[in-house]
Amino acid sequence: MDSLVDSLNNAYQEFVAGAASVLEANETSGAQKTAATDAALENFKQKWELFMVACDQAEEFVESVKQRIGSECLIDEATGSLSSKSGQAAAATSSSLPPISAIRLEQMSKAVRWLVIELQHGSGAAASASAHSHSSAPFDARFSEDTTQ
Repeated sequence: MDSLVDSLNNAYQEFVAGAASVLEANETSGAQKTAATDAALENFKQKWELFMVACDQAEEFVESVKQRIGSECLIDEATGSLSSKSGQAAAATSSSLPPISAIRLEQMSKAVRWLVIELQHGSGAAASASAHSHSSAPFDARFSEDTTQ
């Protein structure tokens, strides 16, 4: 993660330096379009694109960590290991739903993620049809677990 932060910071510093170069070239030329201002603008454009790539990489990292943490929390909750870790009373877990296997939970979680991605990309009608093609096992809501585990 430190390398990602360093990469983002370096890209930002280069981006700011590119912006300063454009301002300096513009001031030197008396706000006239010259080869120096064109070169500074082209350099600035490249620095902007590199900065955006670094931002995208950082965002992808954050999203992957969020998904991993969310999956771990779901698995802990579904398998009941969260209540044993936090020392909650057994009465609290007896009133909740029975735990399901971590494998089945991960399958369902992946299917939901694919649906969300497809819905975000505007293929709502295709999302329900293709959800089953992305999951490794069919899901029947009438049963708490499939026998394919």
